[in-house]
Amino acid sequence: MNATRNEALEAWMEEHGYSSNTLADAVNKALEKLTGRLGGLDGSSVRDWKAGRVRWPKTATRTALETVSGVPATALGFVPRRRASSTPAGPQEDPDMKRRNLVVGGIYAAAAAAAPGTTGPRRIGMSDVGRLQQRFAEVIASDHRYGGQLGIEQHAAALADEALNLQNSGSATQRVRSSLYGCAASFRSSAMWAAIDGRRYSDAKAHMREAQALAEMSGDQAIKFRIWSHAGAMYRHTGRPGEAFAANDVARNLHITRRDPMFASLGLARQAAIHGAAHDRTSTRRALDQAQDAFQRMDPDGYRPVWLLAFYDQAELDHLALSAFLTLGDYPTAEFYAHRCLAALRPHMRRSHAITTTRLAHAQLAQGDFEAAVDTARKVPADAATQHARVSRMLQEFGAALRARAPRSSATQSWTEHTRDVWKATT
Repeated sequence: MNATRNEALEAWMEEHGYSSNTLADAVNKALEKLTGRLGGLDGSSVRDWKAGRVRWPKTATRTALETVSGVPATALGFVPRRRASSTPAGPQEDPDMKRRNLVVGGIYAAAAAAAPGTTGPRRIGMSDVGRLQQRFAEVIASDHRYGGQLGIEQHAAALADEALNLQNSGSATQRVRSSLYGCAASFRSSAMWAAIDGRRYSDAKAHMREAQALAEMSGDQAIKFRIWSHAGAMYRHTGRPGEAFAANDVARNLHITRRDPMFASLGLARQAAIHGAAHDRTSTRRALDQAQDAFQRMDPDGYRPVWLLAFYDQAELDHLALSAFLTLGDYPTAEFYAHRCLAALRPHMRRSHAITTTRLAHAQLAQGDFEAAVDTARKVPADAATQHARVSRMLQEFGAALRARAPRSSATQSWTEHTRDVWKATT
């Protein structure tokens, strides 16, 4: 049967000025950043994609291509391989989630293999845990690309349930069972964060309660830290600094923060953001200084969980400093940290890039630099501006503040036209 040409990819390449060779080079470089090894694609590889001879590239190649293009592989005309699975796709999933729902069918199959009537009880081992941890890494990657989407929340919650179901599908050692509870807590904490990021706070609290119980059963200090630290962020976003301090203190008092300065640094940086929300300038600066000191003391080669390595670095520390000084009303300092963060953000941190850019626009607007503020705000990608709840809300607030301060300026007119065009293009 003749292959069907991938017209969506061809159209995207033409629109963005890519030849087969230049796209191959760009994906190779993205692969090097993702894996540490330069990719081996060439122009013929891309021509195979365009001709439809390769309908679904390998996982690492797809991730690199999505990094380059800024859209899911399915939006570029690629078609996931079909597998036998009775699991329906969840509602309101983003395109990337459709591919990952295949994972759930695989876990159901593993449970079915241990059902009565088979040759004997299945033995659950660390290889099963390893497969779940790989799924968790995929959820983390999707969160940093899209952030806050209901599909990510639902997918992570479903995988948490599957990790628990695996407990009942066979026999296992205590170490394996503790690890499975840790996996379930990890997935549930990602569902919690997606709900926070999407401003679905009631759902976030429900996920939090389940995540906390699972983390206790796992005994995993790292995932306990993540859950309580996320709780602190949730209460900060909802304007409840007292509860934010209490939750973040639980995270900071875990012994893992004394054992690893990287955890201590993150806890202190988030504490600084809470102090900013509480309008405590002295405590904000002290916590940031302590966070920076801890960050500089950490062992760069130490073992850390994938969720921490995926996002916490100097850029994230600067991002939290930006948040703190913006809420304090120290706009020049906020702008300084915004520029420093944007200069160091890793390519896969698309959600953080959109949030940081929006906060920079707010800092510039507050200093009366209307033209620069609008130029900055226009750089926020359309998908983040219209689909990410936090970014969309901040841009609405930006527009309202701009119209209040400079209602008849050319900058305001430019922003009004831009937002109208963006919404027309995405609806």
